[in-house]
Amino acid sequence: MKISLGPILYYWARQNVLDFYEQVISWPVDIVYLGEVVCSRRHEMRFDDWLDVASKLSAAGKEVILSTQALLESESDLKMLRRLTGNGQFCIEANDIGAIRLATGKPFVVGTHINTYNGETLAILAEQGATRWVMPVELSRYMLTELLVKKPQGMETEVFAYGRLPLAFSSRCFTARRHNLPKDDCHFKCLEHPCGMTLKTREGQSFLALNGTQTQSASIHNLISEIDDMRQLGVDVVRISPQPEHTGEVVAAFRAAIDNVVSSSEAQTALAPLLFDDPCDGYWHGRSGIEQSIKMLS
Repeated sequence: MKISLGPILYYWARQNVLDFYEQVISWPVDIVYLGEVVCSRRHEMRFDDWLDVASKLSAAGKEVILSTQALLESESDLKMLRRLTGNGQFCIEANDIGAIRLATGKPFVVGTHINTYNGETLAILAEQGATRWVMPVELSRYMLTELLVKKPQGMETEVFAYGRLPLAFSSRCFTARRHNLPKDDCHFKCLEHPCGMTLKTREGQSFLALNGTQTQSASIHNLISEIDDMRQLGVDVVRISPQPEHTGEVVAAFRAAIDNVVSSSEAQTALAPLLFDDPCDGYWHGRSGIEQSIKMLS
């Protein structure tokens, strides 16, 4: 089973991004996804910067995938999409149907934001050139089991296994709204929130995280205790979503669990102090996503 590092979903300063990927070179991850998925106004990293990082990671033996934006809103967004799909060196992760159309005939990864809910869809995507699909985060292990029966031969399956869940996108920027700013003059406030803005209920429970135009779970989705289950189901890749702190330690814990250096329960215990919010795994078990299974708490 491989480990992937998903694209950074937050807005970090350019040097912080570069420093982060310098560390990734030595981490036991097999696949690294790069690029801006959330908002085209995030300009700290330019297209050539991403290609430079991709080249360094590729030289270090990592499989590099360029991730496309999930919600396209302008001609400039389309131009960037065309540059990504036509880069000529690296595969893309398609997070929008338009990206799939532009990538048709070339190998590509179907991102978690594509509604892949049945075997017929997987078959169509494979015909277009998809070599891997990332399961939508709201699907359960039971639905995954049914999908894997119909999965085209040779297509890899990837599961989002750690991090705040990417739930939805909107044309409205929630971060700018929170600061009473218009979206087109947001003062790049997302830079002040390197892991999003936690939204709590009136009772004080962490509920959602606002990340620009993206809504995430406030809880940290954590499937490290399900490594053996995923292996038995036939999952090929587990994805870890980058966080501003402790990502390297999270990767090491997953690697140890996958390689059977420690048991999944021991890995979960080691990981618990690193979570910056409550854990959750409800979607995996077919329940509300915010829930935490008894197994994980024991």
